[in-house]
Amino acid sequence: MGLWLRRAAVSPVLILVVALLVRAGYAWDYQSERPHRALAILPFLFEPGNIAISLATGKGFSSPLGGDTDTGPTAWTAPIYPLILAGIFRVLGVRTFASFVAAAGLNILFSSLTVLPIYTVGRRIGGAGVAAIAAWLWAIFPNAVKLPVESLWDASFAALLGAILLLMTLALPDSREMWDWYGYGLVWGVALLTSPSLGVLLPPFVVWMAWRSRRVAWPALAVAATLLCCFPWMARNYRELHAFVPLRSVTGLALWLGTYDQSTGPWPGQFHPLDNAGQRARYEELGEIAYMREKQQQTLEFVVHHPAAELRAVRSHFVALWAGGSSHPLADFRRGGWSFRAILLFNLLAAAGALAGMIILFRQGSAYAFPLGICPALFPLVYYFALGSPRYRLPMDPILLLLTAVALHQIGRTWFTPRQASSSGRLFLASRFLLGI
Repeated sequence: MGLWLRRAAVSPVLILVVALLVRAGYAWDYQSERPHRALAILPFLFEPGNIAISLATGKGFSSPLGGDTDTGPTAWTAPIYPLILAGIFRVLGVRTFASFVAAAGLNILFSSLTVLPIYTVGRRIGGAGVAAIAAWLWAIFPNAVKLPVESLWDASFAALLGAILLLMTLALPDSREMWDWYGYGLVWGVALLTSPSLGVLLPPFVVWMAWRSRRVAWPALAVAATLLCCFPWMARNYRELHAFVPLRSVTGLALWLGTYDQSTGPWPGQFHPLDNAGQRARYEELGEIAYMREKQQQTLEFVVHHPAAELRAVRSHFVALWAGGSSHPLADFRRGGWSFRAILLFNLLAAAGALAGMIILFRQGSAYAFPLGICPALFPLVYYFALGSPRYRLPMDPILLLLTAVALHQIGRTWFTPRQASSSGRLFLASRFLLGI
């Protein structure tokens, strides 16, 4: 019986089924407490949904703010996720409850399938124990359970793609097949056309692979395949917007909204053109590219003239990103309900666990320390200057949980090894592993 339980606990199929059931159960509870008519409309009132409606109604990739006014071509978001939503609208109707169920169900599938690359990466870097811990953490991770249903954005798909890319990055240096490298570049192209924020990881991943494989030509082929995949979208943007927009145009607005300090000032979302009539009018007056350039210029002027305020905003975004959305985690923990407290603790422990896992991998001299460690160091940087939201962090969360699994597995080995003579000795050894001393 004990052996059967141990085998079940490390079974990726079982973990995948549990992840799917947990997410489906949350979705069922979520929809049962809300009017179906509201679910048919409200989740699609954001940029991907508005663009998807334009696509589904034959108006092209345009009008990210929705409404009655056609504001013309856009590169507000990367194209793949709005195209997915548009396909759902074409089959099940624009802003229907059936479309909501299909879109949320697809997000749930993306989030659940992420268990598989997480497990495979965990097995490669630390064996079955690390693999099972990381996969189970993802299966019950609150952000990965709630966001697929509550946020009809690309985050769940991006998390799956990010985990697949990490797996391919670790495995590909051993390959001698040219087409494997070409395929890697194509997957990167799909990832960038889904969530451009993942692109910050492409250069360090490729450099590590070139160093690991001791060759440059095939990593260069992967980069060429990535550019080839993205080229039609870049050419379309230049043709329609009369400007060079590699992947998306919204950076200026994101940085401008990020100048507001979430911990002391008003929620910056109220200044977003979706909710602010004045900003929407300005967007329609200038056009998308000129509007984004104006916001970028206003951001630079704010940083120059108000550096202390910008530092406060960055600090606020940093805390919110790592605490799961709260810029006052201690105060919010005291007044929050049990569900909120559990989510907050899970996010904070994942952040601390990821740091501990990075330290352990580097101390062990693991060949995989760099590609895993560079992700939490590099990926969030832009969001410290924009906004700290759990949705923005979700593509990186599989890697955080992998690193946390490394730490938990090492602590478990240190704590429960029979050779340890006393609890004080175990505590001392565990602290040494975590602190790197």
